Amino acid sequence: MLDLRQLRYFMAVAETEHVGRAAEALHISQSPLSRQIAQLEKQLGLVLFERSQQRIRLTADGRVFLSETRALLRHADRLENLGRRLGRGEEGGLCIGYVGDAMHTGVLPGALRTLQEERPGIHVALYSLSAAEQFEGLRQRSLDIALVREPPAGDDPDLLAAPLVEDPLLLALPAAHPLAAREELTPGDLDGQAWIAVENTQDPAWRDTFLASCVASGFTPDIRLEAAEPLTALGLVASGLGLALIQKSMVRGAAEGIAVRELPWHETSVHLWAAWHAVDLRPVVASFRETVLASATLD
Repeated sequence: MLDLRQLRYFMAVAETEHVGRAAEALHISQSPLSRQIAQLEKQLGLVLFERSQQRIRLTADGRVFLSETRALLRHADRLENLGRRLGRGEEGGLCIGYVGDAMHTGVLPGALRTLQEERPGIHVALYSLSAAEQFEGLRQRSLDIALVREPPAGDDPDLLAAPLVEDPLLLALPAAHPLAAREELTPGDLDGQAWIAVENTQDPAWRDTFLASCVASGFTPDIRLEAAEPLTALGLVASGLGLALIQKSMVRGAAEGIAVRELPWHETSVHLWAAWHAVDLRPVVASFRETVLASATLD
């Protein structure tokens, strides 16, 4: 069996790429640390580091092993925390994975407010993770519920899901833009306009997906800037740097300098789903899940 202490030693050396600095951070001497790493490599039958007189660095296999080690140690830490809380007679708290949309739609803040009213003092840990990481957390039982843009596969044997929010995209444009004087816009009005595209970290091909949806609606945007998240895009729009498609939940009470228009011919939305493990172990998890599902705002 793997020794968690050895894994923590390995991670310290991997992240510093220096045995001396890792040993100092771990408050041990270098020789025992080097022996522990060598024993781990022998046990695995795997070379984790390339060693030279100048430095030590991870091998390709070592980088893969480091990624899995981080995930395992995070899970171990959460499991230890859960055990301690259960040992004190507490309910164990909640570990919640989420994407940004869960916050600005109000789903997660509202559910947490209800939770605190019903169970004051309960410990909650929030983890901003990709959908894949959240689904793996559910399977490992290191997460109790996941709030994601896309549900797990319909034939997934372990995970269940339900839709929560359908958040339509609206056009945000500078208030001084000539198009802002019109109440209704056509695809031709937007063709060739300067555009700010909002990244979707859940979709590696997000740019192509965005362009394809625009072309399908009858216009081709001239993407001048890419924003990491919607609030940044709104700030750029307010500065007059271009147009952007932003979720309805984000443009409520939009900043000064921004006009908002619906595009009935461009029917695209951001969706939010709740996902959870098919087997409920604790009543507090089932209760919180029902609170989240009750917040669904689907038409």
